[in-house]
This record gives sequence, C-alpha cells and structure tokens, in this order.
Amino acid sequence: MENVHQAAEEDDLYSGYNDFNPAFYSEFENDVGFQQAVRTTYGRRPPIGGKFPGTAIGARPLFSSSGSRMPLASSMGRPVTGAVQDGLARPMSAVKAAGYSSTLTRGSAFDPLGRSRGPAPPLEDTPEEKLKLLEKKINTLIEESCMAQSTGNLQLALDKAKEAHREERALVKQREQSGSADHINLDLTYSVQLNLANQYEKNEMHPEALSSYKAIVKNKMFSNAGRLKVNMGNIYYKQKNYHKAIKFYRMALDQISNAHKDMRSKIKHSIAVVFIAMGQYSDAITSLEDIMSETPNITAGFNLILCYHAAGDREKMKKAFQKLISVPLGISDEDKYIPPNDDTSSKMVIEAIKNDKLSQMERDLKARAEKYITTAAKLICPAMDASFASEFDWCVDMVKNSQYVQLANDLEFHKAMTCLRQKDHNQAKEILKTFEKKDSKMKSAAATNLSFIYFQEKDFDQADKYADLAMSADHYNPAALTNKGNTVFVKQDYEKAAEFYKEALRNDSLCTESLHNLGLAYKRLNHLEEALDCFLKLHAILKNSDQVMYQLADIYELMGDRQQAIKWLMQVICVTPTDPHVLAKLGKLHNDEGDKSQALHYYSESFRLFPCKIDVIEWLGVHYIESQFFEKATQYFERATLIQPTQVKWQLMEASCYRKSGNYQKALETYKEIHRKFPENVDCLCFLVRLSTDMGLKEVQEYATKLKKAEKMKEIREQKVKSGQGSTAGGRREGSGGSAESQPESKRFSRLSDSEGDSNHSSGSSRGERLSAKMRSLTVSNEPYEADSQKELDASYMDPLGPQIERPKTGAKKRVDDDDDFGDEELGDDLLPE
Repeated sequence: MENVHQAAEEDDLYSGYNDFNPAFYSEFENDVGFQQAVRTTYGRRPPIGGKFPGTAIGARPLFSSSGSRMPLASSMGRPVTGAVQDGLARPMSAVKAAGYSSTLTRGSAFDPLGRSRGPAPPLEDTPEEKLKLLEKKINTLIEESCMAQSTGNLQLALDKAKEAHREERALVKQREQSGSADHINLDLTYSVQLNLANQYEKNEMHPEALSSYKAIVKNKMFSNAGRLKVNMGNIYYKQKNYHKAIKFYRMALDQISNAHKDMRSKIKHSIAVVFIAMGQYSDAITSLEDIMSETPNITAGFNLILCYHAAGDREKMKKAFQKLISVPLGISDEDKYIPPNDDTSSKMVIEAIKNDKLSQMERDLKARAEKYITTAAKLICPAMDASFASEFDWCVDMVKNSQYVQLANDLEFHKAMTCLRQKDHNQAKEILKTFEKKDSKMKSAAATNLSFIYFQEKDFDQADKYADLAMSADHYNPAALTNKGNTVFVKQDYEKAAEFYKEALRNDSLCTESLHNLGLAYKRLNHLEEALDCFLKLHAILKNSDQVMYQLADIYELMGDRQQAIKWLMQVICVTPTDPHVLAKLGKLHNDEGDKSQALHYYSESFRLFPCKIDVIEWLGVHYIESQFFEKATQYFERATLIQPTQVKWQLMEASCYRKSGNYQKALETYKEIHRKFPENVDCLCFLVRLSTDMGLKEVQEYATKLKKAEKMKEIREQKVKSGQGSTAGGRREGSGGSAESQPESKRFSRLSDSEGDSNHSSGSSRGERLSAKMRSLTVSNEPYEADSQKELDASYMDPLGPQIERPKTGAKKRVDDDDDFGDEELGDDLLPE
C-alpha cells in the first residue's frame, strides 16, 4: 500500500506516460538488434541466447520512468508486463486485448489468434438438417437413375432406383419417429415410386412393375395417379393380355377430363391398336373415327385406312384418304430458313436453327406423313385390280390438290414401277417419259429406269441414249453410270465399261451391281487378279451370294488353281444344293484332277436333278463305255437321242453299245432305223453292210449299192466344197446327213477294219466316229473309249470308233463354254427403288 497514493482531483491519472527519457533513446539507438528488428517485417532479433524463451538477448538493465534500471526481456525492448519487478508497481496499460496475459508463463509463445489450440470442433447438425440432407441424397439418386436409363444402362438405373426407394423408406420412418410426420414430402415419395416402376418396366420385369404401379394408384394421397393406369395397360399389351389392357385404358380414360383432348386421343388410339391386334376391326374403326372427328392426326388416319382395307371397304378407304391428306401437320413454311439479308451473323443463326432438335422433329414428322400417304395410295390402288390405273389417277389428283403436292411425282413413279413389275413395259415407258421435263432428280431416276427397260429389251441404242440423259441430269447417280457401263459392255469395249463402273463405285462404294460388272469386265480383259479382287470385295458385302462364289470359282479355274475353284464351288453347293450346273462343274474339276469317283458322283447328281444337260450325258456315256458297262451307257445315249434327235452320232453310239454288248440283232435294228432317218449317211450304211454280211442276210447287196452311191455323192460334194468355199465350215456340212455338226461325216468317222483288217472295204471307206469337242473334254482317262475284248472279230465287222491308234485321247481338254456357266455374263442392270 505504500506505493499506492490517491491522486488529487486536479491531477491527471494518466500523466507521465508520454514523458520522454533520453536514456531510452540512446540505448535503443545504439542497440543493433533492436534497430534490425525495427527494419524487418518479422520483428525478431537474431537468437543469441536469453533468459526467457522467445527473446533474442538476455535481460539487461533498463531505466524506468522513475530512473531505476529494470531488465528488458522483450525482443522489441519493451518492459515485461504482468509481473512486479524490483518492487515496482505494474503500470496500467490497455494492451491486454492484443493477447498479453496478466501472468507470465515461461515457454509460452505469442499467439493472438489462438492457432495453437487446433481447429474448432465441428458444429452438430440438428435432426431436421439431417433429414434435409437425406432428401437431397434421394433426389440425387433419382437423377442418377434417370441418366443411366438415358444412356442405356438399364441395370444401373434399376439399382439406383431401388437404393432411392430404400433411402426414402428410411426417411419416412425417421420422420414418424421424430414426430414430424406432417412434414413428409409426398412429391418425393411419388417420384421415387414412379421411377422405380418405370425402371422395372424398362428391364422387362413386368410383375414388379405392375406391383409398383398398383401401390401408387391405390394411394389416395397422390393426385392424378389414375393416369398411371395407361402404363399398366401398356404392360398388359406387351404381355398380350389384350382384355386387361383395354380395361385399364378405359379406366384411365374415365379419370381424364375432356379438357385434356390430346391425352384422351392418345388413349383412344391405344385402345384401337389393341382391337387391331385382336382382329376386331369394327371396334378399332369406331375408336379411330372418333379420333379423326375430334383431334385428327396422321397415325390415326393411316390406321383407319388399314382397318378399312382389312374390312374390304374400298369406298371408305377413299374417304379416309381424303381426311388423311387434309390433316394439318403444324409445320411452318421453309421460308423461315431464308435469311432476310446478307448479314453473316443472321445466316449463321439460321444455319444453326436448321439443324436443331425441333427442326429434326419437323423433318421426321413430314417424312412419316409422306410415307403414310404413299403407302395408303398403294393400298387403295392394288396392282392386280382391273381398275388400277383409274384408282391411281384419282389418288394422284387428290394429292395434287393437297398440301403434299410434291408426292404426286412419287406416286406416278410408283405407278410406272408397278407397270414394270406387271411386264407392261409400254405403259411404264409412257409414264417415265413424262418425267423428262421434271426436276433433275426425278428426271435422272426416270431416265435410269428407261435405260434399264430398253436394255432388257435388247434395244441397246435407246438404252445408251437414256443412260446419257440420266447422267446429264445427275452425273453422280451410280445407277445411271452402271447402265452406261452395261451398254458399253455389250459392245465389247470392256476398258471403257470398266471406267464407268469405277466412277459409279467412287460415287457409291456399296454399289454392288457396278462392282460385279467391273469384275466381269476385268475377267473379259483377262485381268484375273483385278477380277479376283473385285469379287472378293463383293463377297465381303454379299456373304451368301451364289453368283459371286461361282465367279470366284471360275476365276480360280482360269488361273489354274483347281483346288480353290473346288473349294468355292462347294460353298455354292451349300447355298444352292440343287443346282445341276454347279454339280456338273464340280464333276469336271474333279475329272481334271483325276478323281474319277468324285467326278462320277457329281455328274450323276447333276443328271438326276437335270437329265437334259447334254455334256453331262456325254461324259456319263463315255465313262460307262470305258468301264465296259455298255448296257448302262446305252441308257444315256438313248436320252441324248431324245434330246437331240437330229444328231446322228448319238444313235450311232447307241447302236455301237448294243454291238459291243453282243446284242447284234438290236444293233442291226438300230442301224436300220438310223438309215431310215438318214438314208445318205455313209457310216450307217457301212455298218449295215458288215452286220448283214456277218449275219448272212440277203439285204447285203442292197446296202452295198446304197453305200457306193452315198460315197460317190459325198466325194462330189467334197470336190464342190474344195473348189467353191475352200475350208469354211458352212460348205462342208452334209446336205442329207441330218447331223447338226459343222464337220462332214467323213471327218468325224473312220472306216478302218478291226484288228484283222478288211481289204475289201478299207479303201474309200470313212474312218470311225470321233467324239465332239465337248465329249473329248469329259473323258476320264488316257485310254481309248472302248477297250475291246480278246475275242476274235470277223474281218468284215467294222468298229464305229475306229482302230485303237485313231481314237481320240483325253489329253485334249476344253473348258466348258462360258455360256453354260452358272450366272456368267449376267450384267447387274440397276432398277432404282420406288
């Protein structure tokens, strides 16, 4: 208390604190650490040791305002506060709020913001805030479920919907437990249950979806939930439970007021669709007529025409067609897409509007309407009806007077295509020629089809003319370029035809007709590698095309790779197992490879399916002759005789088979029949003379006289041929031989004696018959055609095939003509789709 004194009334309580002591000044001015601390931003001296933590130097004496020294414990040189020093009272100050404490704690650091105490403890949420966070989580799950459904991940969408449903159930329970049931969010509950039902429906879990929808519909808390009965009706329709579907549609219709006309119209249309599925067209017509009278639309009008067509009421179809073309689409004119000026920004905006979602919807709606109208016109005008033309003209007139004027050209074009399918080429040409003054697109399409028609009629000049017209109207039309290439192809200008085909492929890489014909052109030019590439590409597009595979086999055969040819032909057989030409081709390839058994199998199958193919009959007949089965060979030559009765060689081969089998009587009768049909045939007379001599018949002299006369006439003809026409094939044809072969009988037959020979008839007689080129190509070995037995024959007997050394060999092989090949040289003339 001795240091406490009371101030007088006139004394200032705070006097003396601003007095200046020169000792402080001199000491601070000479203190290097203090001056450094003043000049720096961090305000600390270099640590050189001290008594108190946090100070830079030890305490040194400092004069107080009363003149006594006191230790300086601060780096800034201010006196230590909060403690009594040297018995002096602590001066009063106002710096406690800055972070100073009234008591000095050793080791404590300066921390005015309290950072050393760590982060503040988190605030605890109230129960209501926790419920709000749970509601937000549920909304997030619903959004994620909807997004997953939009991307096609239906399973994830269902999982999210189930999780949202569980969280929503937990939220309701918590609200009930907390006594805040009045604050239950019904909209959130409705959204969760509806989304769950939708996801069940999308995942084809129909029982679960129906259960979820029923839970919503039965809840009286949800307003307008009765509309969801439409969804339940849709599920029953998918399950083909049509009666329940109609029941729920009608229940939903009863709960929707008349103010919602569009919704009621859609439900009525669904009811009509169910009736159509049930085959109750009269009930469907009732619903559709109601729709067309209140809120007409394109789909309902088209379905009404279908119902009338199913009911067979043509007149009502016409009335419904008139209603259909009068339905307003609600699409604004295209003039809105025309920029009002040359402003660049306006043009950019209009271009952006042209391709936005709304514009795409408008284009889709217009395209669907045009498709429905065109199809309805085709139903009204059946192609097989006698009044087809008049009915179609009526539809065209109705369309011309409606908002779908541009469809009139399409309908007329369809009429031309229908006439073309009915083989009425004249009517089709007349209609197509009316398009010559239309716009370039229709003109090009019509000219392309005209070129096709004339090409089928083999009027190649007209086909070429209209192909040029189609190209001039639209030079990028691949069908027109293909037809132009075809007209050049038939003129055998394969190089130019290939150029047109390649240009068509540049415009449309999937134009299969051009690719096929390009391969044929390369094949004719003997560019086999390029042709192979074309058909391999075509095979990649048309996997099961037998024509493409056959062409590949033919090209490999031309390249000498028979194994690859056989491989591709086997694929053809897999697609068309009953094609006799392919089977014959397989037989030929196996024969060339030396596999006689496989060749016999395929030739026999080809003959079984088509017993009129002459080269197959030739090969089989020759094969059985070589195998010494003459009776079997006789059957095939009899068949060849029926097919080509004017070819004497088949009858001669038939008689030879009888002779080789020992049936001389039958052989004699056959030769007599041949002589009756071909009385001047030298070979037949020769064999008649020999057989009559061997059998001791009295007609020998008669046949001998006829033989000499026939030989003399043949020599005269040969002399005329040599003097007149030289060696041309036409002059060497025998006048009365009855044979269609281009060579005379003397060249196709040789009349030398058997192994013993015959001096009486060896001079001046013709040699045995050689088989035709096709028969030589189908032989199965290098042996002669007939392997004669060891028995001795009479010297007067003549072998129709001549001696062993004169018989043809199988080495002379000739490829079957391309005209007999399957699908060869079939140009892919294009007919534009309707």
